[in-house]
Amino acid sequence: MKQAADFSLVLGGPLYQLLRRTHLSGDGLQLLHRRIITMVLLAWPPLLLLSIADGHAWSGSAELPFLQDVELHVRMLVALPLLIVAELVVHARLRLMVSQFLDRGLIPDAARARLEEIVASAMRLRNSVMAEVLMIAFVYIVGVTLTWRVLAGLGVTSWYGVSDGVMVRPSLAGWWLLCVSLPLFQFLLLRWYFRLFVWARFLWQVSRIELNIVPTHPDQCGGMGFLELVSYALAPLLLAQGVALAGLIADQILFAGAKLPAFKLELVGLVAVLVFAVLGPLLVFSPQLVAARRRGMLEYGALAQRQVRELEDKWLRGGAPAGEPLTGNVGGSFAAVKAMRSSPFGMRTVLQLAVVTLVPVVPLTLTMISLEELVMRLLKIIF
Repeated sequence: MKQAADFSLVLGGPLYQLLRRTHLSGDGLQLLHRRIITMVLLAWPPLLLLSIADGHAWSGSAELPFLQDVELHVRMLVALPLLIVAELVVHARLRLMVSQFLDRGLIPDAARARLEEIVASAMRLRNSVMAEVLMIAFVYIVGVTLTWRVLAGLGVTSWYGVSDGVMVRPSLAGWWLLCVSLPLFQFLLLRWYFRLFVWARFLWQVSRIELNIVPTHPDQCGGMGFLELVSYALAPLLLAQGVALAGLIADQILFAGAKLPAFKLELVGLVAVLVFAVLGPLLVFSPQLVAARRRGMLEYGALAQRQVRELEDKWLRGGAPAGEPLTGNVGGSFAAVKAMRSSPFGMRTVLQLAVVTLVPVVPLTLTMISLEELVMRLLKIIF
């Protein structure tokens, strides 16, 4: 079962092979610092240098100078590295989770060959050249175009070009942003959503196997509670998305006169989409968990009934030898089955993911209340 033990969502694809050949990555995603430095150098310094050449690096003819563009800096200097860091985190954690299906005996012996086929299918899709070519095409045809329209919506003269509210006439820095920096960031992000699709497809195929679920398992998920750890594995991805949205909102507040409450729909929508993208695929196991709980309730209910009757006959009807201690705890097993959840995660995990996504937005609350006033209110609450 070596293939299942070597499962990885990130060790594959044309970009991964290119990074290996250019010594920016090892076989196990070593050299993380090289990848981060290289990607950031491609995305950010040329924009600074070209903005200086255009005369839009700091306050001057541009209403939105380069050095004041919060969205760009947090996207290229924070969110972009987080997308790269997320690869190493996911590689280290998800592969261990897949091996748990075997280590915990959830996969019947007769279905182990089927699991190998599912893993092999996932790896072929992960390594698809066509998939990454289509992602690059999508980024240039759709992604950059939509982002450019959002930038035009600011309606201000900026370091990347002159906007009339409908379109932007790019500066030199604007052309680099349009042709290199934006496509790079969007491709890395889109590739992450493709990987989430590969993961969801893998889980769905595994859920078609009749698993050996133990209703009395103390994790209250029949032995599948380890799947809840996917939230920790994918936390850097959610944080990167939150950072990108926070940067976009910051520019709208600082340069377009918007207010933070106006973005409630976007914030709620982002949290809903990301939480579902991470935890939604785990729900494919719910039918088996519900069936296992129902079966366990019947079986342990009958066993508890039998034990109670025997205990009554033995201890209440005078059938027990003198001095024999009371034994048996079928009731505890029945209670464990009754407490079993119908999904491999709980509300606490949902809230944790929501908090991770929204943490980057917290500093923007200072646009609604001064730091001094916020500190005074906190002091009043504490003292």
